[in-house]
This record gives sequence, structure tokens and C-alpha cells, in this order.
Amino acid sequence: MKLAYITGATKGIGRATAVTFANAGWDLILLARDLEMLEILRDELSDTGSTINLVKCNLSNANEINNSINESIKKYGCPSVLINNAGCAFNGNLVEMSLTKWQEIIQINLTSIFQICSLIVPKMRKNGGLIINVSSHASYNAFPQWGAYCVSKSALAMFTKCLREEERSNSIRACTITLGSVNTPLWETESIKSDFDRSSMLSSTNVSNTILYIAEQPESQLIEDLTLMPAGGAF
Repeated sequence: MKLAYITGATKGIGRATAVTFANAGWDLILLARDLEMLEILRDELSDTGSTINLVKCNLSNANEINNSINESIKKYGCPSVLINNAGCAFNGNLVEMSLTKWQEIIQINLTSIFQICSLIVPKMRKNGGLIINVSSHASYNAFPQWGAYCVSKSALAMFTKCLREEERSNSIRACTITLGSVNTPLWETESIKSDFDRSSMLSSTNVSNTILYIAEQPESQLIEDLTLMPAGGAF
């Protein structure tokens, strides 16, 4: 069964991935906090022939996740591929950021993924499955003013490695796609202050095509980590 569960599905990489997978014949479970934007996306994908299921959930609220994930699996089935794409960023000095902002970044970029995997992976064990965690080269590079983001992505990379080793015997594969800068609406958020040349960044569509390539590998093999960088460099 080709059923993919995509978080952060209404913008940027998540939206592009939904479009790419639907056009490739995958049924989808799309999760985001904005139901109206999810419905617009579903309408846009109506001519693909894929079944598009929607889940409204704010991943920054840990208390929403259990019910939203469990209800969606009950309604739509267990995915064969889980794509943890949702994320957020903040730039500013580490020791000057508020505890609230720190907790928000760790919750969305790391803890929510732990929560989602804790709910979906046990159900995947029956038939096997693939988890693709969207990471960043910030997981192994230290960028000033981006400390919380770097920490969250570094922890995500290790979480993925540990999950992969623990679940191999259950026919569950876990991998990361490690990205350089991608031209997404992330750069327009209030928490980001930058003047990078976005025209030289990766496109969301190129990233989504790469995610599809990972997802459609034979079950007998696994790309443990695929790094995709802009040809001109990191930024």
C-alpha cells in the first residue's frame, strides 16, 4: 500500500512533497495546523486520482499530538512511509533567547517527531515501513545565531540513527534527508532575520523529488542519509 503521512504539509517542502507524491500515485495523510490551507491543497490535488486525507494538528502543542495521530491512523490506516517534515527556526544568541522560544523549537523540531514515531512505528511493525526525517546541514555545522536550530537538528539526526538500529529487526527503515538552504516561506517568518540570496537555494520541488526517490527504493535497501546541497554552497 502506497500511503504516505506528511507533516507540515501546507507550505514549502511539505506542500511540494504532497504534490510530488500525489502525482506519483501515492495516497496521502497530510498534517498541518491550518485546516483551510489543507483543504485548498486537497482541492488542487483532486485531479491526481490519489486519496487525500487531512489532519489538523498544531505540533507545538504536545497535548494535541496523541489524539490527532491516533484518530488519523484509525480513520485512514497506517502509512507505509512517514515523512517528518514540519519544523521551525529562530536566529539569535543562544543565551539571550527565551525559554519559551527554546522549548518551542525543541518541541516542533524534535519532540513532536519522537511523539509521532512513538505512535506510528508500533503499528508499522506488522508490515514494515519507512521513516524519512527532514534534517539540515545545521545538524553537523555550528552556525552563530542559529544555535537552537542546530541543536534540534543534531539531536534529530541521532534520534534517527538510534531508531533505525532499534527497528531494523521489525523491517522498519529510518533515514534522514540532510538539506542545505531551501527557498521556502521559512525565510519570511518573524523569527528569522536574514538577507540570504534565496535564488541560489534549493527549490522545494527538487527536494520533494529527492524525498520521493528515497521513498521508492526497494524494501531490501536503505539510503541512511542523503545530503542535498545547493551547487553554489550552503547559503
